[in-house]
Amino acid sequence: MKRVCIPSYALHLVAILAVVGGITVAAGMGSYSRMLWKATSYNSLRAEQESLKQQYTRLQNQVSSTNQRLNSLQSLAGEVAMAYGITRFSQTPFGLIDGNTTPDEVEYQTSLDEFSYLEKNVTAVSMSSAGMRLLPAMQLTSLGIAPTLWPVVGHITGVFGERMDPFSGEGAFHSGLDIASRYGDAVRATADGIAETVEQRAGYGRLVIVDHGFGVTTWYGHLSGFNVQAGMRVKAGDVIGYEGDSGRSTGPHLHYEVRIYNTPVNPWRYLRAVSPNPTVTSNGD
Repeated sequence: MKRVCIPSYALHLVAILAVVGGITVAAGMGSYSRMLWKATSYNSLRAEQESLKQQYTRLQNQVSSTNQRLNSLQSLAGEVAMAYGITRFSQTPFGLIDGNTTPDEVEYQTSLDEFSYLEKNVTAVSMSSAGMRLLPAMQLTSLGIAPTLWPVVGHITGVFGERMDPFSGEGAFHSGLDIASRYGDAVRATADGIAETVEQRAGYGRLVIVDHGFGVTTWYGHLSGFNVQAGMRVKAGDVIGYEGDSGRSTGPHLHYEVRIYNTPVNPWRYLRAVSPNPTVTSNGD
């Protein structure tokens, strides 16, 4: 056997190297473990991100569908409210603005409208054990009061609803249809009724209002002349006036309105299914 003498400093050096090696190995294992944990977390986050993207897409589709249904319901609710006089407006020559009325005024107007309806349409109200009730709405057409005839043959130059006012250039509510043909063309009653108003009125010019009963009236504005007198009974198709450009007008045409309890409704609902079918152009006057 051969004895080898190792200096003490060599032992110290070996010990130091062992400690450093151990620390290095431990640090490497820790770094590798952290890398594995980060990779796992990254994959999990990516999966969660993809899931959130899919949920977001579904939510967008649901929101879009809900908004479409809501807009449709709002439009329908507004149309029904206007059709049955639930929504009240103050009248201007060619538009509607929100009325600032007090509750007492609204209640008074409601009572007045109910009394006026009962007074004019006694035959449409029957008595039963449950009290008064109205005849079914479907019977209105059979009574000849639905305004389903075209008042004049021509082009639609102004539609019902929001539009740009040709005079002010600002948004305004157009309460009827503008139908343009030739100056002096015959304007006819669109349903049976009584010529309630035959007069010159601001904005409308020469105006004829025909009362068809049951709260339904039709308005014919911008006429060049009259062919009826107030109080005369007219039949559907009777000539009541002639197309013109009187009043607030940019050219010869007929401003035609349909009102239910003095609330304008879209005349197109009554005209779209019958002939003639004029061409719709840009908003007129």
